[in-house]
Amino acid sequence: MSEKNDGANRDATKRSARERLQEERQRQKTRDKRRRTLIVASAVVGVLGLATVVGVIAANTGKSGGSKAGPVVAPSGATGKDALAIQTGKAEAKSTLTVWEDFRCPACKSFEDSYRKTIHELEAKGLLKVDYHLVTLIDGNMGGSGSLKGANAAACAQDAGKFTEYHDVLFQNQPQEVDDAYGKNEKLLELAGQVNGLDTPAFRKCVEDGTHNSWVGKSHEAFIAGKFRGTPTVLLDGKNIFADEANPVTPQKLKEQVEGAAKGSGATAADKDADKDADKGADKAAGKASPSAGSGTKAGAKASPSASKTASNGSANRSSTGSSGD
Repeated sequence: MSEKNDGANRDATKRSARERLQEERQRQKTRDKRRRTLIVASAVVGVLGLATVVGVIAANTGKSGGSKAGPVVAPSGATGKDALAIQTGKAEAKSTLTVWEDFRCPACKSFEDSYRKTIHELEAKGLLKVDYHLVTLIDGNMGGSGSLKGANAAACAQDAGKFTEYHDVLFQNQPQEVDDAYGKNEKLLELAGQVNGLDTPAFRKCVEDGTHNSWVGKSHEAFIAGKFRGTPTVLLDGKNIFADEANPVTPQKLKEQVEGAAKGSGATAADKDADKDADKGADKAAGKASPSAGSGTKAGAKASPSASKTASNGSANRSSTGSSGD
């Protein structure tokens, strides 16, 4: 009986060890998954949230995620070093937001959904300009070509003067990270139908020919050379807005900082327009001929065609570094 009991105890011990090992493996898988997905940290303005995304940083960031064959053709109006940025907003705006994004990146969508309204509002006031840099991290890590083709299509939209609207549509309709839907030109062209006046023969040819593919590849190379750790990387006047994870720059804080910078540099565009109106009124009251009035501040980028969804934001330096997003 003793030998039987000893054998049973050994079997039980072995099973227990196996179970513990399986449990530990499961916990490790959960930790790995958590590092590759969004973690909601706190609510922002009631319905918006912030998240920290921890990705696999070094493994696959050198992959471009698509062919770069052919000449480098920058989209119309591209700016910055090597013309690798697409700028929205007023060029004379005091503050500059630099955004590195991938159209397949879930954390990028979270950032866009959370900050879109604020960014468009500040652009419309002439206080902020945004330099968008498009990269292909997810293609390199997950396979497929949706990051590359989506970025090329967005550059084609820039040629048509519709970048902001199409950029927003792509993020609002972003498929699951594992779904390479944007790798199909048909899907990109279908979504172009949501932007008034974009779906033209010229746009279709640009998308289907991959006119800006090499430009997108060069932008991705600049991202790697910059040693950024993930997407989205978001810099306000060169400073990472998520560097302090305990106190990130929320949409409200972004608004306050940009408005503060504008006040610090003198009157804002709105202030100047108000001054012009006041001057015209004073001139009329004095019986003088009013000088020619300047046009009011126009939005550098139109607002998103649909309302922002509740979402969480990806940390700039600890984000979707080509994670698989299980």
